[in-house]
Amino acid sequence: MSWRYLATRLAGTLGTLAGVAVLVFVVLRALPGDAITAKLGTETGVLTPDQLGALERYYGIDLPVWQQFTSWMGSVLTGNLGVSASSGVSVAELIVAALPVTVELAVLAILISTPVGVALGVLAASRPGAARDVGVQSLGLVGLAIPEFVIASVAVAALASAFSYFPDPGSYVPLSESVSGNLSQMLYPALVLSVGLVATIMRTTRSAYLEAQSTDFVRTAQGKGLSPTRIRLRHVLHNASIPIVTIVGIQFGYLLGGTVIIEQIFALPGLGRLLLTGILEQDYAVVQSTVLLVAVAFVLVNLFVDLTYRALDPRARLR
Repeated sequence: MSWRYLATRLAGTLGTLAGVAVLVFVVLRALPGDAITAKLGTETGVLTPDQLGALERYYGIDLPVWQQFTSWMGSVLTGNLGVSASSGVSVAELIVAALPVTVELAVLAILISTPVGVALGVLAASRPGAARDVGVQSLGLVGLAIPEFVIASVAVAALASAFSYFPDPGSYVPLSESVSGNLSQMLYPALVLSVGLVATIMRTTRSAYLEAQSTDFVRTAQGKGLSPTRIRLRHVLHNASIPIVTIVGIQFGYLLGGTVIIEQIFALPGLGRLLLTGILEQDYAVVQSTVLLVAVAFVLVNLFVDLTYRALDPRARLR
C-alpha cells in the first residue's frame, strides 16, 4: 500500500468530517427556537430583555453564527466537547456512557447477521433459479421491505404478551456488571436489527458467489477433479469474500449512527437515544458532538474496510 494513497484517503476523510461539522451546525440552528425556548417553553415570553440576554450569553448563542462555529471547532480540536445545556453534565461524559451501548448493539447485530446472511447467500447461489433460491430471495425482500420500527414494535408487543417484557430506561445493566442481564436486554434489539442486515448480506453474498463461480479458475479447479466442497470454500467463497467484507463493514458503520429508533423503542441509553434527546431539547453541544463522533466512526470504519479490501485483493493495490 502506497503512502500517497493513504494520504489521499486521509485528506478525503478530513474533508468529509469538515463538511459534516458545517452541515450539522447549520441545520441545527435552522430549526425553530433555540436552547432557551426548548428549556423554558412558553415561559420564554415573560422574560425581560436583560434576563433573555443573560440566558443567551449563558448558552453561548448571543454571538454571531460564525463565531459560534469557530468557538465550537476550537473546543473540539482541543478535546473539549462542551457541557450539556439541559443536564449540566459534560458532553464527553455523556458520550462515554452511551458509546459502549451502541457499539455492543452494533457488534451483536453483525455477529448474528453475518454468518446467517453468508450461509443463506451461499445456499441460494448454489442452485440459482431453484426453489430454495427463490425462497431465500423472497425472504430477503421481505426483510428489506419491512421497516425496523415495525419489526421492533411487533417484537416488543409479542415479548410483553408472552414474557411480560417491558423495556425500562432505568433498568439497563452494563455488560461489566452482569453478562446474562445485559444480554437479556441487548439480544432482542440486536435480533431486530439483524433482519435487514441478513437480507443485505445475503443478497451481496449471492451475487458475489455467482460471479466467482463463473470464473476460469473455478472451471480449472473442477477440471482437476477437486471436490465440490473444497472448490466452494477454497476458491469460490474465498474470492467472494471481498464484497462481503465490504458490505459488512459499511453496515457496521451505519449501525453506529443508525440505531436511534431501536434504542428508543427498547429504551437503551445509547448514542442514538442521546442524539434524539439532544435534538428534542435543542441541546447544541450534545447534538453537534454526537453527530461528529458518529461521522468520525463511520469514515474510519470505511477507511479500514477499504484498506482491508486492498489487502485481500492484490489487484486493488495496482490502482
